[in-house]
Amino acid sequence: MSLGYAEKLSYIEDVGSVGMAEFFDPSSVLQEKIEQLAKMIQESKHLVVFTGAGISTSCGIPDFRGPKGIWTLQREGKALPEASLPFHRAMPSITHMALVELEKAGILKFVISQNVDGLHLRSGIPREKLSELHGDSFMESCPSCGIEYLRDFEVETIGLKETSRRCSDLKCGAKLKDTVLDWEDALPDKEMLPAEKHCRMADVVLCLGTSLQITPACNLPLKCLRGGGKIVIVNLQKTPKDKKACLVIHGLVDKVITGVVESLRMRIPPFVRMDEFQIIMTQSSSADKKFVNWTMRVASVHGVKAQLPFIQSIEVSFSDSQKYKAAVLDQQPFNLKRRTLTGESFEILLKINLSDGCGCLSTEINIPFGLNKGSTDCLDLEKDAIIQSMKEKAIQNSSCGQTAVVERRSMSEPTAEVTVYGIVTNIKAFNSESLSNGDVKTVREFATNAIGAVTKPRSSNSRKRKSRVQ
Repeated sequence: MSLGYAEKLSYIEDVGSVGMAEFFDPSSVLQEKIEQLAKMIQESKHLVVFTGAGISTSCGIPDFRGPKGIWTLQREGKALPEASLPFHRAMPSITHMALVELEKAGILKFVISQNVDGLHLRSGIPREKLSELHGDSFMESCPSCGIEYLRDFEVETIGLKETSRRCSDLKCGAKLKDTVLDWEDALPDKEMLPAEKHCRMADVVLCLGTSLQITPACNLPLKCLRGGGKIVIVNLQKTPKDKKACLVIHGLVDKVITGVVESLRMRIPPFVRMDEFQIIMTQSSSADKKFVNWTMRVASVHGVKAQLPFIQSIEVSFSDSQKYKAAVLDQQPFNLKRRTLTGESFEILLKINLSDGCGCLSTEINIPFGLNKGSTDCLDLEKDAIIQSMKEKAIQNSSCGQTAVVERRSMSEPTAEVTVYGIVTNIKAFNSESLSNGDVKTVREFATNAIGAVTKPRSSNSRKRKSRVQ
């Protein structure tokens, strides 16, 4: 388990109001408000959604200020929640996926998030339509050329510090930095400016699962008021901005958004998680040319020094089992070295055992060795089409574990072939029952939702974040 975002933050005395009471609108009132919200969304010209910790609690990620929130437990001197699964395996909620559908329909114009869990990006919200005000635990950026790197592992630091990796652009090579803010870090203009712009343009700003206490982020929704826009707040606790809102809904975010989607006669798409890994086959001939010395490395696409968090171990066997001894690779980096006769052809059989949080236990791939040599030097693969096809098959079969080659390239020094595989590691779908009653249920869910890792926002004043909270 990672340290968790909350444990990485610098210590401060005042984190604002915690242990806040939760309120629930009566069923009839809640349904009436849901229908009112659905009508507002349907008639909106520029809908902006502003999200907080409450949008991710159903993903197993605790909030901060609720009765069992991180800061509430800390103030009471109680232990933080135990993580039943790694933070990096958290899956988007029904609300995350509903926002994806609203964006695809052209209704949702922009998302502003105070969360650092990366679930909006993972769900499918385009980066150009998202401001992650407080950063992303799975994102590194290059301070020199500005390239962003979305990782499948949680970046080890917070506070805009240098990480252990460098920019992969050959013209740059600068040291990368994490993107998650600590208490005293200023909100970056790159995230803040588009957020301000879209709030000014908005005719509806929908605030989901946020106590609206963290400044300056909490003041962003107010910017729509000057242009005649309206604010809607969906949260279990009361907020300092409730008086500014035209509609306040006290209910579970997932239940409210499910009701809205049903009213709009829209379908919430399944979430399919794709991960990637690369297999690097390096070869060299012995001095007498009789043998081939080769190394197989199964590595992260983020670099050979990066961990593969979703792979636990690899069982290696060979089509000619009488000649070649099987092996189990259970420590990263996953490397296997062998010497074989020049000109020999066989298959390397890999059983890849997946880690906790993945939707299936294992998957298998076969690697031809010495077969069709040279035919893969310039293989032109339609990566996006292959990935889309894999996702469609996963949804159709309600299963995961599918693999496919999505990229292949050759290197001359040393002689090596790099093959990138895509693998479906999770699929989560929402049935019609969940649309009618608001419960977050799945047709087939291959990972538990109780992730329980620690994540999320902080506090600031103006563009500078400091410990005092409104």
